[in-house]
Amino acid sequence: MIKKQSFNIQGAKGRGMLMDLTFDDSMPKAPIVIFAHGFKGFKDWGAHNLVANFFAENGLRYLKFNFSHNGTTSDKPLEFSDLIAFSDNTFSIELDDLKAVIDFAYQGPAMPAATEIYLIGHSMGGGISIIKTAEDKRIKKLVSMASIASFRNLWPKEMEAQWRLQGMAYFTNKRTNQQMPLKVTALLDLDKNPTRLDILTNAAKVEVPWLIVHGDADPTVAVSAAHELKAAQPNAELSIIAGADHTFGGSQPELENILPPHLEEFCKQAVSFFKRA
Repeated sequence: MIKKQSFNIQGAKGRGMLMDLTFDDSMPKAPIVIFAHGFKGFKDWGAHNLVANFFAENGLRYLKFNFSHNGTTSDKPLEFSDLIAFSDNTFSIELDDLKAVIDFAYQGPAMPAATEIYLIGHSMGGGISIIKTAEDKRIKKLVSMASIASFRNLWPKEMEAQWRLQGMAYFTNKRTNQQMPLKVTALLDLDKNPTRLDILTNAAKVEVPWLIVHGDADPTVAVSAAHELKAAQPNAELSIIAGADHTFGGSQPELENILPPHLEEFCKQAVSFFKRA
């Protein structure tokens, strides 16, 4: 039987992070796949719960979480109701958050502790996951999903000068029409940590099995990013899914109770990759 456990742990700056673990209760000690969502995303966006069920049905525990400063709250996990927190976010904060999740997965005692941990990172979460895999030996396999190759892929280069002058930039959420603020501290974080926060530099350092998956119809992160990652780490496997967009057909809210075809293909490839000896 597929079950779900929910948790709320402390992330960066003491902020809570909602998490849930989906698993087959006949395999309580299966490897754990940790999923890191993207920019303007959250753990229950679109078909993420259907994805979690797919992995659990195929013998893998699936742990997804909200980054501490993603703008959602424990009271409103499906809304960007805390834009002050969103504005304070940085990439270093997200790396700290992911470390806290990995620590939780390994330590228990709220659930059987992990014996093996794998990562999936989507878009911005892909960049975070690549860096964390390069620096944390506890991660045994990595799948990047429509991943960026640079954090500066998240905005036009020409907006940075004004961002530095004004101290704040605004990112439109096309789904909600919200103007989501991000302080210049995110840019300064990149300035202060040029090596640690260079995704391609870290890609070259990834030593574990890595599957790069991207759609060739992605309008948000061009498929060229996948080829950049592959060039940086030739040992990685590259899979281009024809016709797939940035979310592999997923949408928020997800009105169908079945995986979109491109997302199902992604799930099949990722499960096969993780279960390979």
